[in-house]
Amino acid sequence: MILHVQYENDKYDYIGTHVLDKLLKKDRLMSFYRPSEERWVNVFRDPVRGEGGDYMGPNRRQLDVTK
Repeated sequence: MILHVQYENDKYDYIGTHVLDKLLKKDRLMSFYRPSEERWVNVFRDPVRGEGGDYMGPNRRQLDVTK
């Protein structure tokens, strides 16, 4: 999937989703367009990839080796 992004220098570009994580980790982006919500996401104030919540329930992704 291709995303529309805005870099920290106010320039716009189109990138693949595989590049998004790299640019987010390097603090290179100001915002990106999230098609599923049909809106621009501000990386400084909106939830972005990799930010989990405070879920305190059982870990459903943990492999149960007893079965």
